[in-house]
Amino acid sequence: MTVSVTANEKRDFVKWLLTNFQLKRRESVWILNYLVSHEELLENVHFVEGVEHCPRGMMISTTSSSGAPFRFYKGTIVSADAEKSFHDMRLHPDQPMYIELKFPDKQRVPEFIAVLEDNPFLPMNEELKRMDQATANHVVDHSLKAYQLKQLEKEIDRALDEQDRKRFEELSQKYQILQSEVD
Repeated sequence: MTVSVTANEKRDFVKWLLTNFQLKRRESVWILNYLVSHEELLENVHFVEGVEHCPRGMMISTTSSSGAPFRFYKGTIVSADAEKSFHDMRLHPDQPMYIELKFPDKQRVPEFIAVLEDNPFLPMNEELKRMDQATANHVVDHSLKAYQLKQLEKEIDRALDEQDRKRFEELSQKYQILQSEVD
């Protein structure tokens, strides 16, 4: 996932986000609009997960997400004051700013995945937990599909035994689709 994201890609994403989601705090909208119009800031912005581990970052939530509306992290200081982060961002445009966005199903949104970068400040055990979770999800998904294939095989056999050609063809088609997802 560690791919360099250009300022233009980040700008396009922020515009997309602002068009498609409403943010919990209007100050978050101001901050993101400010970012869009300042190239140097965008070059130093990194969209990550686990922003609370970063030396300097913001967590911004949409109205459709749960959790805090806004958080600013700088060293050991945590603040809900968006104006402090805005002031800090303007004073230090050359320093990296890490932003975590909270919105539903973001891991399935291509626009977000395209700008998501690895968080170099995540503790190793957090990164391992993420990898373990991904592996567990893959195993569960694979097991579920294997079970569904077995069930379809039984139903196909039953349709053959009953000489139900229409049911056999329907089930065979479902089987082929599911099998292609497993491969």
